[in-house]
Amino acid sequence: MASMIERTQHAAERKVFEKLIDSIVGKLQGADSDEARTKVYLQLIDKAQKFWGSSEDDKAKFEFVKEYVKDPNNRWVKFINRVLDETNPQYARKFLLNLGYEAFFRGTKLIRENRKKYDCNIPWLILFDPTDACNMHCVGCWSGTYGHKNNMSYEDMDKIVREGKELGTYLYMMTGGEPLVRKKDILRLAEEHNDAMFAIFDNSTLIDEEFCEKVIELGNITFLLSIEGSPETNDARRGDGHYDAVMKAMDLFKKYGIVYGTSICYTRQNIEAVTDEKFLRFIADKGARFGFYFHYMPVGQNAVPELMPTVEQRAKMVETIRWVRTGDNDIGFFPMDFQNDGEFVGGCIAGGRNYFHINAQGDAEPCVFIHFSNTNIHDNSILEMLQSPLFKAYHEGQPFNRNHLRPCPMLENPKLLREMVEKTGAHGTNAESDETVEHLCAKCDNYAEEWGPVADKIWANQKHSTTGYVNYTKEKAENPELAAFEHADGTIGLRDEDLQLKYGKKAQKEA
Repeated sequence: MASMIERTQHAAERKVFEKLIDSIVGKLQGADSDEARTKVYLQLIDKAQKFWGSSEDDKAKFEFVKEYVKDPNNRWVKFINRVLDETNPQYARKFLLNLGYEAFFRGTKLIRENRKKYDCNIPWLILFDPTDACNMHCVGCWSGTYGHKNNMSYEDMDKIVREGKELGTYLYMMTGGEPLVRKKDILRLAEEHNDAMFAIFDNSTLIDEEFCEKVIELGNITFLLSIEGSPETNDARRGDGHYDAVMKAMDLFKKYGIVYGTSICYTRQNIEAVTDEKFLRFIADKGARFGFYFHYMPVGQNAVPELMPTVEQRAKMVETIRWVRTGDNDIGFFPMDFQNDGEFVGGCIAGGRNYFHINAQGDAEPCVFIHFSNTNIHDNSILEMLQSPLFKAYHEGQPFNRNHLRPCPMLENPKLLREMVEKTGAHGTNAESDETVEHLCAKCDNYAEEWGPVADKIWANQKHSTTGYVNYTKEKAENPELAAFEHADGTIGLRDEDLQLKYGKKAQKEA
């Protein structure tokens, strides 16, 4: 627990940043030219550098960012300016204070300290389910087998956030079920913890004017709206009328100046629709500024393995998402691919390494797609959950593959999930229709075998900024010189040329 002195220091520091952000947002939104905004951006970077640190590596990163923002015609500078112009000022201030200061600056430093202190994964975000209840029945969704009986109490949600913040976690995502079935409790939680940031994976059907007004007042809630391409491809899986509900929610968020994104599950049937350039431009014009793409996972008795993308489709997905982010285009949307962006986050981020999941029964699962557990919020603290057998197995085993296009211990490396569940004695957590680890992994075996050589070929032909993520428990102990190359998230990267030469062949062989 934080001491009284630490809490006082935190409160004082937050006040300083609050005044700074108020000033910065005011200046940016009031700037009458690109040159004026560039000047403000440079001032902000200088202040961030003073707070963050002064290592040679940090200095180089900040100098790079400075050069980047000096060009007002740069695509992503224009993107940031667009977000500033369309966002409600009150909302923007709280959004930046909680996500920028609490989560990125202060939270990351505290997380790094606690990873060393407790010798376990400490996450940057926690995902939890306020409820299993949902007013929809999407084809292939595991929640379809959960039923509506499980609801997390407000006290449990409060406990998750309180204990998470003590460890440095200031970002909380909610899924379900449909989280807004618990709308009143979610608003209460966001108000009680107005120093944290909340993001809701939402089906759009319960969003209205009154709710948007409250979101603006609080300023610390954002959304990821589920959508799957055209009206036809979307409603074929999610039901008639869902597409229209998403359009209504998008229009409301744009009207009120609320920052939001999308959550897109890509399947064999919709992958062309959800990556079509016209679709991407359309959702950007509707106001969506970021989004997560999720590979369909054959989880639960209700799964439809036939919905899994073909390996050819997945290879195309890798190419398409990276083109949207880095190619010569002006699409005002930043996509992130949960399955194919492993290189940028060091492989699998589950098991608390950067995130973990707590279901509506209170079971702590290493990933929203991995329904096995040794621990529950009713019996254990957040820290005890992170030190439970299955989570420690993740900590010891990550990364699960040197090729970060094959990051998951279930989808691409099913043998490893079998071993971890058996070793730790973890039990299934689907209360309605339990699924054994063998049943789950058997649906992934053929896929993993087919995707492996394709992923290895793609990986070998890509340029990588580092040799790869190195396990920071085993290899750091074996190679003390690696300690000098610790990343911001606590992982170890081989960034020194000599170390790359020394360990690069080993890493390539193990991939």
